[in-house]
Amino acid sequence: MTGLLAAALPGVPLLVGLVGLLLPPSPRGAATGEDRARRVAITLGVAGAAVALLAAVALLVRVDRPIEGGTTWVELGGLTVTLGYRLDGVAVLVATAVAAVALAVQVYSIGYLKRGPHDDVEVDHRYPPYAAQISLFTAAMLTVVVSGDLILLLVGWEVMGLCSYLLIAHDRRLPEAPAAAVKAFLVTRVGDVGFLLGIALLGVAAGSFRIADVLAHHYSTGTLTAACLLLLAGVAGKSAQFPLHTWLPDAMAGPTPISALIHAATMVAAGVYAVARLFPLFAQAPAALAVLGVLAAITVLLGAFAATAQDDIKRVLAWSTVSQIGYMTGALAVGAPAAALFHLLTHAAFKALLFLAAGAVIHAVGTTLMSRMGGLRTAMPVTFWCTVIGLGALAGVPPLSGFWSKDGVLAAAEAAALEGSGPSYAWVGWLVWLAGLLGVAVTAWYATRLLLRAFLGAARLPLAHPHDPPAVLRWPVLLLAVPAALLGLAAFAPWFADRLRVPADRSGEAVELVHLGPNLLLPLVLLLAGAGVAWVGWRRDPAADPARVLGPLRPVFARAFRLDDVQHALVVRPTTALARAVRTGDELGVDGLVEGSGRAAVELGGGLAALHRAALPRAAAGVLAGALLIGLTVALIGVAS
Repeated sequence: MTGLLAAALPGVPLLVGLVGLLLPPSPRGAATGEDRARRVAITLGVAGAAVALLAAVALLVRVDRPIEGGTTWVELGGLTVTLGYRLDGVAVLVATAVAAVALAVQVYSIGYLKRGPHDDVEVDHRYPPYAAQISLFTAAMLTVVVSGDLILLLVGWEVMGLCSYLLIAHDRRLPEAPAAAVKAFLVTRVGDVGFLLGIALLGVAAGSFRIADVLAHHYSTGTLTAACLLLLAGVAGKSAQFPLHTWLPDAMAGPTPISALIHAATMVAAGVYAVARLFPLFAQAPAALAVLGVLAAITVLLGAFAATAQDDIKRVLAWSTVSQIGYMTGALAVGAPAAALFHLLTHAAFKALLFLAAGAVIHAVGTTLMSRMGGLRTAMPVTFWCTVIGLGALAGVPPLSGFWSKDGVLAAAEAAALEGSGPSYAWVGWLVWLAGLLGVAVTAWYATRLLLRAFLGAARLPLAHPHDPPAVLRWPVLLLAVPAALLGLAAFAPWFADRLRVPADRSGEAVELVHLGPNLLLPLVLLLAGAGVAWVGWRRDPAADPARVLGPLRPVFARAFRLDDVQHALVVRPTTALARAVRTGDELGVDGLVEGSGRAAVELGGGLAALHRAALPRAAAGVLAGALLIGLTVALIGVAS
């Protein structure tokens, strides 16, 4: 039964996704009541996600120890690739989060992807492939979660990247959507090359790609460090960590439900999950963990400061995702995979909630710009209070879920800094801890700013009767508010902490997720300071943007320290120039030589043909001249001899 449930977890969404791709697009101009293809796509998408969630919950109840199974897929040169699963507490918890968010997104998309706010308006004619692509995306992430083989994990990893490209580019009416999709695909491709090489290095050295065999093999220090650094390249791409983070904010060009899916529990969480799955190897490579710690500290602050100056509500949440993933990778860098996974789960809940709540606001007011919102608290009370819960969890307000998980990360970093308890160097703990503390204050500031700008004060532009969303949009938001508020309390349950233990933690000691003590005071003080500064600035002038206090730094933060421009100058322009030079060389050199030879032969043949077509008198004169020339040549040769 466990094997059947493990196969159904990615298998059912995969099957319904493949069937959904066979559905024809909806007729253009069709209303919801007359679109049969859309109704079938909805049924398949929701049913596939629901079955996956039921299978994940069943496995959550059944699995209390690591379980493996599968069969040989292919053998190449003595290397065995298996088609199997590897289940433990971490896998089933993450699978449950993935399936729950996927189901919420499928249901939410029913109401969101229409051309207007009412049931009788024209629908998105590309909804059937959209729903199918969400199912395939979900299946790919679940394959990464339950895979017992690195090659199978790589397959899910790559399919996820392809589906993200298709989903970000879904709305062809937006000119920026295709460009954002291409950017996401190419930037993550850069990291995926390293990820592929890292997997190859581990598998070849171990003689097998089974995760159990890879974890059990003894590697040399150089091989292990090189493999872990290569894997981190893929993690930086998929999980949007510096310097491969630039694709994630631009991915906001996709539909808001897709933003929730990518940011909450799937694509950006895949890199963190992959490191946690292979953490026993990283624990033996302190240099790789040091690199990860540096990247995490930069990413935490980069994402937080960039979020302070954004006007687009979705881009604020996107940059907050970059920052929060930095907390997770920071926890991994200081040797606390359980804390990283705990924050991954709480982040999945409150970030999905925030994106879907933001989608409800966008659906009601028709804009993503906070400068055109304001005064929505009374018109949209349900959305307002759900947003309060989500932003409170994001900022770490007790007793919401983000408070407990972020405290776990900071406590682990503090212990690594002060006690040297981490597997890497002590300075890594200091770096992650200080960056995390500063990130608490900045996160509280921009979360408060978002709430004030969007929901409080007076409306800055006349809006056409904003209201809470219809039931199909409202219920996913309400249900996600429950884990966003309460999931952190699960850390007090021993069974929950035990399921978050990775193999490196299995020393018989309990995993401590909650750290009640004086170390909670400093994050709380920083939280109050950040929120208070934003509140005081807004109270002085409710019509003004609190971000004005940033002064000349505001455009720098708004452009995320212009790292996109740096990438464009150092990578895009040279690559484009090289491509133009190669094309010119090919056209003028290779093609010119081939085509020039052909033209020369044609012209020479044409000249000879013209001589052969000469009139009789000229031909006779030519023959006589040739004979005379030959005779003269023979005579000269005879005299010379």
